[in-house]
Amino acid sequence: MNSTKFAPWADPEAKPLIRFQNVTKRFGTFTAIDNLSLDIYEREFFALLGPSGCGKTTMMRMLGGFENPTEGRIELAGKDISGVPPNKRAVNMMFQSYALFPHLTVWDNIAFGLRRDSKPKPEIEARVAEMLKLTRLEKFAKRKPHQISGGQRQRVALARSLAKAPKLLLLDEPLGALDKKLRQDTQFELMDIQEKTGTTFVIVTHDQEEAMTVASRVAVMDEGRLMQVATPDRIYESPNSIYVADFIGEVNIIEGTATPDGEETYRIDWADGQEPIRATSARSFATGEKCALAIRPEKVTISADRPAEAVNAVQGKVLDIAYLGNISTYHVELPSGTVIKAQTANTRRISRRSFTWDDPVWLSWTVTGGVLLAE
Repeated sequence: MNSTKFAPWADPEAKPLIRFQNVTKRFGTFTAIDNLSLDIYEREFFALLGPSGCGKTTMMRMLGGFENPTEGRIELAGKDISGVPPNKRAVNMMFQSYALFPHLTVWDNIAFGLRRDSKPKPEIEARVAEMLKLTRLEKFAKRKPHQISGGQRQRVALARSLAKAPKLLLLDEPLGALDKKLRQDTQFELMDIQEKTGTTFVIVTHDQEEAMTVASRVAVMDEGRLMQVATPDRIYESPNSIYVADFIGEVNIIEGTATPDGEETYRIDWADGQEPIRATSARSFATGEKCALAIRPEKVTISADRPAEAVNAVQGKVLDIAYLGNISTYHVELPSGTVIKAQTANTRRISRRSFTWDDPVWLSWTVTGGVLLAE
């Protein structure tokens, strides 16, 4: 998605398609959603991301009409949808299990909802043809679900969900059943289809890579609350808490205490016998305030000697090496026992590694390399 052109959330005039206003959902004494407010805009591909039990599926079920909020209101296109039954909403839901009818052909599965709405035959035929083309299933129209692959079944479920042109499509862990390679291909297909149809997609996933790939914006959730809602690059580069930094991708968290040291610059005392490290932050920290520096492994440089100009440099020894083809991740243990990960790109074929186990190495990073967070 080209976010330079598409950013309705940054436009104060834009009206959201979906609006959660102070929504709380309780099941008995358990609070699944805790006073949550969120706006989602038309044509967004919006991801609800979080661990099991964080409330993301409950939010989706409330949008679909399978649950009603205990408090607060949910609006779709400006209208309160509480109490509107699922089949009367301009919303469709695609389940993780796909829920295809095994005895119906691909064509009939896609036509099912249109027939139930008693649409005229020519209209059904035109719409099904359009959906088959969109999901590249024309060749499989006469087959039954058990005669096609998992990835194709996934596309049939998608075509059936989109056939009635819903304003909003809800996708519950839609790629969970696919293997990794197919899942990656399908992510791009989903983005392509979403772009072509202009339908607003809301996807529930616990797979951070998936959310970061497909979404225009991501809401990271924990225990029924929104921890951060932002574009994938902001979530990754500027997490607002240790929880978000730690949940998305690999990260080093260095805890210490901050001392102001020039404009928006801080000295962080973090381990006995280690020089303080320096970091910048637009958020102000008081002298002695507890803080944590979150720094991604790819921002940490590994070298045999201490780099002359390095602002932040620590020495340790290589404890572990993870070779992932295009990158290698070095786990380096410092004298204090802290382990810091550094990543290097493998641009050449490796005949021999620059560093191996137990080698003494230096790790360094710039003053702006990490994000300074409150404890």
